[in-house]
Amino acid sequence: MNVLIVDDEHLARQRLRKMLSATSGYKIIGEAETGEDALRKTQASQPDVVLMDIRMPGMDGIEAASYISRMEKPPAIIFTTAYSDHALTAFETHAVDYLLKPIKQSRLEAALDAAKRMNKAQISQLLNEQSDMARQKICVKTRGSLELIPIEEILYFKADQKYVTLRTAEQEYLIEESLKNLEQEFINRFIRIHRNALVANGMLHSLTKNSEGHACISFTDIDDLLEVSRRHLPDIRKMMRGRSG
Repeated sequence: MNVLIVDDEHLARQRLRKMLSATSGYKIIGEAETGEDALRKTQASQPDVVLMDIRMPGMDGIEAASYISRMEKPPAIIFTTAYSDHALTAFETHAVDYLLKPIKQSRLEAALDAAKRMNKAQISQLLNEQSDMARQKICVKTRGSLELIPIEEILYFKADQKYVTLRTAEQEYLIEESLKNLEQEFINRFIRIHRNALVANGMLHSLTKNSEGHACISFTDIDDLLEVSRRHLPDIRKMMRGRSG
């Protein structure tokens, strides 16, 4: 199995390399020092297992794991942490296992064995049964790399067959996520205006009509018009009246 090591401390990565070299059946395919680097290298190298430190500068291991869990083929994630036992309950559902530092060889091998026994579907289910916390950023692919788009910069999501368009004031991106799942995750920040579109609550400024006479949401920073279905129009009007009142 291919393993990616993620830890901001060189000595911690070195120790894990040494322990893995003493364990048959595992190949280290890369190392990362930050959560952002872990995302890029996971996307590029498709490891079977990620050994993920929790406390790192910038994006921590918990946040990185939440993005990795939404990849098309997520790896098994094993957290490595210096947190005490009682603090780990908040992290358990994110991972196949967690290891307390200093890590023992026997515990590492047990965690890797658990990861080996799980298939991709089981890993995906496990990772997606995690916390109810909504992401603060959306991970998108851009020209072979990954970019994190802050939620507050997103104007709308619009579904088109198997892809969803994520629109900011500067540009648009294609993401492979379900509009229904996005609606559930960001229920307090986006509202459905049509079966194929979610708009950021803060963007509900004005209604206009398109050339066909249908009600549409218009935007200040871009020329796009998004049609509002008759089913959702009363709720949109009510929300906009409440803000102006």
